[in-house]
Amino acid sequence: MTDRLVAGDTAPDFTLQDQDGTEHTLGSLRGRKVIVYFYPAASTPGCTTEACDFRDNMSSLQAAGYEVLGVSKDDLPALATFKHEQALTFPLLSDPDLAVHKAYAAWGEKNNYGKVVTGTIRSTIVVDEDGAVQLPLYNVKATGHVASLRKKLGLV
Repeated sequence: MTDRLVAGDTAPDFTLQDQDGTEHTLGSLRGRKVIVYFYPAASTPGCTTEACDFRDNMSSLQAAGYEVLGVSKDDLPALATFKHEQALTFPLLSDPDLAVHKAYAAWGEKNNYGKVVTGTIRSTIVVDEDGAVQLPLYNVKATGHVASLRKKLGLV
């Protein structure tokens, strides 16, 4: 696993497909602030809570100049179903080979109900307009995460 990112690091560039097969490249968003969040699996309870929380706060995030990208290892059909069922208003990106997860240190050992497992580490990385990590958050909780993030970004 890669060392965790810290504020000031250059955010690793990536190109991934969204739920519709459209490619999204982080570098193409230079000049904008981007929230890249990693979640374990589409349509699971915690991930649905987190995704809907981002959806419900999208207007305030966008008003502050933030784009949101959700990243998981799910395949495109699973992402398309998740986006449609939850009426999500931001791209869900597929990282099936985990290259982006690993580059962002969002894949590795974690404690799951008292048991050490390897998997997606629920993480949110805020990238500034110049492509630098502004705020790296690891092992976040699904419930209440966006409110906490908005507070840390001074949007409350």
